[in-house]
Amino acid sequence: MEKRILGKTGRNVSIVGLGTWQLGADWGNVDQAQAQAILAASVEAGVTFFDTADVYGDGKSEQAIGKFLKDNPGLDITVATKMGRRMDQLPENYTLANFRQWVDRSRKNLGTDSLDLVQLHCPPTAVYSNNEVYDALDTLVSEGAIRNYGVSVERTDEALEAIRHQGTASVQIILNAFRLKPLDEVLPAAKAAGVGIIARVPLASGLLSGKYTKDTAFAENDHRNYNRTGGSFDVGETFSGVDYELGLKAVSEFQQLVPEGVGTAQAAIAWIAAQDGVTTVIPGARNVDQAIANAAAAEVSLDSQFDEGVRWIYDHYFREAIHPRW
Repeated sequence: MEKRILGKTGRNVSIVGLGTWQLGADWGNVDQAQAQAILAASVEAGVTFFDTADVYGDGKSEQAIGKFLKDNPGLDITVATKMGRRMDQLPENYTLANFRQWVDRSRKNLGTDSLDLVQLHCPPTAVYSNNEVYDALDTLVSEGAIRNYGVSVERTDEALEAIRHQGTASVQIILNAFRLKPLDEVLPAAKAAGVGIIARVPLASGLLSGKYTKDTAFAENDHRNYNRTGGSFDVGETFSGVDYELGLKAVSEFQQLVPEGVGTAQAAIAWIAAQDGVTTVIPGARNVDQAIANAAAAEVSLDSQFDEGVRWIYDHYFREAIHPRW
């Protein structure tokens, strides 16, 4: 699989990675044997980048990755985790003392002395411009607890602020066919600054898999059920913030663009990976077949007509509601 340098980390990572929120919680139940099988299938397919967070299943996702790496020593895998959601989302909680506590927990879960990449997990907007926060992160790097740090953001203005800070190695941002705003400023700014871009929610919480209908039922503990109006966290995390039924209409248009022999989800992932400035795309997988199919998107080539079609769909269905918000 093609690899790209992940910003200031200097690490080569696969252009399709694996998001592991599903291995922890909020997508229905995934047992740990299945989690290990998904990780193994991803690596076998060429994936060298795992993204997780300390709150995914209260550490279960990190622990699953830690077990996999312990059982498979010598693999060249880059693991990015996130921190900052183990306390109330208040700017004053983003301190060196709390960072140390969260990082120590993640190091234990992942079974490593030094974390490859730690990302602030969509903190309050004020945190991105607080120099003391970056000083604290620099301290963790100097102490060897973490090798690099970055941010995961909800909005493009937050990404642009983080990119301004010298130590920011990467930015993780929602980017998919239903969320195009990062193409305007964030990707060019990141490229100019040598900051990596990790594209998350690439399938709009599964909408862009083309498998859902208006009658699809999601489990009670699945965020696609309980967070459709943003009751638990930013609504942009669920179906990229788009109305579900409108999203289904847009997907039907999107599927008409997909080349013969290519899966709908594969085309959605491949389109993101082809955008100038993107380092890696991190779809999740709830089973081995999904993991293998997602990784195969790295081999899909799309023409300019596909790109034009994606932009038309966005302008027609989503720009007015989505573009100003995030």
